[in-house]
Amino acid sequence: MEKVPDQEPIPAYGTVAKSLHWLMFCLLLAQFVIAFIMPEIKRGVVPETFISLHMSFGILILLVIVLRMFWRLGHPVPQLDSIPPLQQWAARSMHRIFYILLVVLPIMGWAAASARDWQVSLFGIVTLPQLLPAKAPLGHLIGDVHGVLSWTLLALIGLHAAIALYHHFIMRDRVLQRMLPGG
Repeated sequence: MEKVPDQEPIPAYGTVAKSLHWLMFCLLLAQFVIAFIMPEIKRGVVPETFISLHMSFGILILLVIVLRMFWRLGHPVPQLDSIPPLQQWAARSMHRIFYILLVVLPIMGWAAASARDWQVSLFGIVTLPQLLPAKAPLGHLIGDVHGVLSWTLLALIGLHAAIALYHHFIMRDRVLQRMLPGG
């Protein structure tokens, strides 16, 4: 626990939790940058560099979020009693939505790629099995939903960051410091 003069100590996240959080941030940042610069996925597109990178980062994100979920099972979130119960509920709900989206989105992308008969691999090191048969009509629907949910995730990440900054600059309750390196 960190002790700040004239304030109660705050329960902070551990080094592993912070590392996984910021690793996920970096992976998602890279994933969204790649998604914005890769070619539009339409009929006849071949998965070259950026699309292949996007798929690889998606699989890496899936692996890291599963690792993070297992870590969380043994290391619960340090609670802040000073935060109102409704805000605590909202924070828990937001994090659950993040976990769900960060598992579902890569699987949906993988399934959509499988339906296009694209080979999905982790940076060319490990090739993954097809989740759907080639030309499965469901694959296109899954790809469309993947796109909508990706925008939803991006909006929620923006909201998450805005709330953290609100706590830091307006509420001054040190919620943000719990997740900052060295905080």
